[in-house]
Amino acid sequence: MAVGEPRVGAEQPHLPYPAPIEAYGNGGFRFAGMSHRGSLLCLPNGIWASAAMAPADINEQTLSLIFSNAPALDHCLIGTGTAIVPLGDPLRTKFREARIGVETMSTGAAVRTYNILLGEGRRVAALLIAVD
Repeated sequence: MAVGEPRVGAEQPHLPYPAPIEAYGNGGFRFAGMSHRGSLLCLPNGIWASAAMAPADINEQTLSLIFSNAPALDHCLIGTGTAIVPLGDPLRTKFREARIGVETMSTGAAVRTYNILLGEGRRVAALLIAVD
C-alpha cells in the first residue's frame, strides 16, 4: 500500500469508541489499555490506524474519514510530528467547506489538546503523526 493511500474506513478494524491518549512516543501511542505502532486517526466514533507517517502524507485521502464524518465534528487537531507544519490552502478550504475548525500543532500538543477536548465532551477529531 502506498503512503497516502486510504487505509482507514468505517469497515476497517478500529477501536469503536473514543479514548484519551495515555502516552505517545517510540513510534506509536497507548490508549484504552492498548498500544499501537504508527499514526492514529481519532474521531468521536472510534480510533483508526492512519497511513500518514509524515506531514507530507497529510492529504484529502488520509483525512477522508474526517470529511465523511463532518456533520459529527466541530474541530480537528492535526499533530504533525515534532515540528509544526501548516496545512496547504486546498486542505484548509476543504475544512472550511466542511465547517470543521482545524489547527495544526506538534503531536505532543495535539495529544494534550485532544485529551482535554475529549474530556469536555467536545466533537473533536485528531490526526496524530507518530513520533520517536
